[in-house]
Amino acid sequence: MTVRFRVRDLIGRRRRGRAPADVEGRVCSELALDLPDEDLGEYLYDCIDLYEMGSKPRCEEVEYLGMVQEAIDEIERGEQ
Repeated sequence: MTVRFRVRDLIGRRRRGRAPADVEGRVCSELALDLPDEDLGEYLYDCIDLYEMGSKPRCEEVEYLGMVQEAIDEIERGEQ
């Protein structure tokens, strides 16, 4: 089992579906403002899939993964 699967198990499974581009853009912009030192990339799922557990202090790790998951959930719900 690789680390990437363990991270996904901790914060939830990937769900299918796309939100309107304006919702996705807004959510990604807000997340980038909240996490200015992070390289979020084009797809938020990559932040989760490629994350290496233990690469940050535990409290920062939990906060980072939680914020990314919340952004993904918001995009999937298509909230405006």
